[in-house]
Amino acid sequence: MLHNTCFRSRLTSLLPAAAVLFFAGFSATTLQAEDQWISFAGGDGPGKGKQIVLVGGDEEYRSEECLPQLAKILSSQHGFRCTVLFAIDPASGEINPDVNNNIPGLESLKTADLMIIAARFRNLPDEQMQHIVDYLESGRPVIGLRTATHSFNIPGGKKFSKYSWNTDDKTYEQGFGRQVLGETWISHHGNHGSQSTRGLIAKGQEKHPILRGIKEGEIWGPTDVYGVRLPLPGDSAPLVLGQVVQGMKPTDPATEGAQNNPMMPVAWTKSYKSASGKTARVFTTTMGSSTDLENTGVRRLLVNATYWSVGLEDKITDTLTTGIVGAYKPSPFKFGGYVKGKKPADYAK
Repeated sequence: MLHNTCFRSRLTSLLPAAAVLFFAGFSATTLQAEDQWISFAGGDGPGKGKQIVLVGGDEEYRSEECLPQLAKILSSQHGFRCTVLFAIDPASGEINPDVNNNIPGLESLKTADLMIIAARFRNLPDEQMQHIVDYLESGRPVIGLRTATHSFNIPGGKKFSKYSWNTDDKTYEQGFGRQVLGETWISHHGNHGSQSTRGLIAKGQEKHPILRGIKEGEIWGPTDVYGVRLPLPGDSAPLVLGQVVQGMKPTDPATEGAQNNPMMPVAWTKSYKSASGKTARVFTTTMGSSTDLENTGVRRLLVNATYWSVGLEDKITDTLTTGIVGAYKPSPFKFGGYVKGKKPADYAK
């Protein structure tokens, strides 16, 4: 069950009074079945009554840290009910992004109004992948962050291999990334780890609701610009262009020459028409690491995109709250850089 209130009551009965008060004070948090995922109940706000499922699982950019913080922002400040899923080592029950074939809790997508995904090269078993495919076929919206363009690496011959980032299926070129989000993995356009990204608003998109309240140049992140193929497919509409920055500080100057001529889109909208004939709104950004989320512009971009994705764009104002909730000290992006020994409940605090 997704809302294991019995488990929660057993847990709180064993805790000292101060700890019980902590859980009561942060009543948005519900520990889930066997601690494999976490949920935030939401409350008052424009998102009240809508459920978001955030799917994590990448080895480098710390989605296991980014997504819980984003869920806290969306639930406590905007009313959305959020469920956060992780790559789990089935032997220990701990979060381990290097385990690429297990994301428990995907059945929560059955009742979701939005899927936010930040996965990388997952090879999920058919029974888990089926929930994602059913969601896509239902025509509900998707937000993809950073490595979501190459979420799946499923060997040929398997039931869902066409969703793989490099599939040779001619009816579904380059899988979930290209078909749903608008691009698959292409390249590091900026120099990884030494050149950061400044987001500039694409000409003609200044009044798009997703950009409401975002100042020119306010979006910045230490992750580098990804390469994409231009033009993006179908009705894709670039909203933010990634200016390659010479260094790793937001005040560093832009690089000169070919890297910024032309600039690569780092955030865009598109639609996805499934095989069932249903059409969904899609927002993709190649930003979105845990350290990117420290930036006010990135947080506002993601909050605004959430509103837009679920059809609440008329509720986006210049003053939407997007502050960090609680303590947030994200780990730097790198392979093998995840904090060992953590369980999902550790990111609910």
